[in-house]
Amino acid sequence: MKFSRAEQIIGSESQTKSWHPRRDSTLSVLPSDRIGPAVVIVPPDISGDIGLDRIMNKPVKPAPLHFDYLQIDGRTVPVTIRHNPRAKRVIVRVDLAAGSVQVTTPSRRNFGKALLFAREQREWIAERLQRVPSPVPFRTGAHIPYRGKENIIRYVGARREDALLRGPVWRVRSVDTGGLPEIRVTGHPDFVQRRVTDWLKGKAREELNERALHFADLFGVRPSRITVRDTTTRWGSCSPARALSFSWRLILAPAYVLDYVAAHEVAHLRHMNHGSRFWALVAEAIPNYELAKHWLETNGPGLHRFGADPVGIFADGVRGAQRGQ
Repeated sequence: MKFSRAEQIIGSESQTKSWHPRRDSTLSVLPSDRIGPAVVIVPPDISGDIGLDRIMNKPVKPAPLHFDYLQIDGRTVPVTIRHNPRAKRVIVRVDLAAGSVQVTTPSRRNFGKALLFAREQREWIAERLQRVPSPVPFRTGAHIPYRGKENIIRYVGARREDALLRGPVWRVRSVDTGGLPEIRVTGHPDFVQRRVTDWLKGKAREELNERALHFADLFGVRPSRITVRDTTTRWGSCSPARALSFSWRLILAPAYVLDYVAAHEVAHLRHMNHGSRFWALVAEAIPNYELAKHWLETNGPGLHRFGADPVGIFADGVRGAQRGQ
């Protein structure tokens, strides 16, 4: 289940643009000694499984080289420069959810040129950063969705007794807070971002495992494995080895949306396609699945801004919040 993607041809010098309209954009330029002034904008790499995309070899993860910042329209935008020997060009990618820029260079010797190229694209970057709201790091006072409902992250101090009884993170219902539900965090203040992320991933793992097994029993199938990951191009996947994978961010969405994605991927264990029999099977479990599809198309990309902290600016939780005041 991939996000939608738009493509547009522009200019008169074989220039092309391709970007995810709600997620990210990528700008690359071939080395000047190989082509002329043409600039190529390409989509990010997408790997996938049966029914969602194609099987591809896992790319080599580029190592970070340098962190920098760009000042764009009064906004400080983090820039990560990485070296990837497999890259054939300098690539500038705008992560709209995280509000950051990632530069990939095929050669360490081109480091300076790669950074200069990114700086020259300020207008292009600014145009894309205007498409989505600002990132919402997991820090005290942040409002985030949980199972489709608004919650507040609240750091309550390094209270050992709470951590021993409930763990480092727990949720308090609105009936007990007198207002919005709260996700309370204890322990060291530097670990608020990481602990909330780990807690949400754990909740997503529990819920998706339970719902996937429920639909597997309903459809008379059995997955070989169920995993939860931090994917950016799909909500779920089903591999030829019958392994299911889901985005942990589904725990931020309403329960009926998570149910739909779980049923969708489990249905691929019967029908490894998106044919009429596949959709009929999904409809048996989720009769109103179109509502969930529409919710994902409209609101799904925005879920990626929650917890976005590209270079650890807000990793220190409380102190990060104080800096932003």
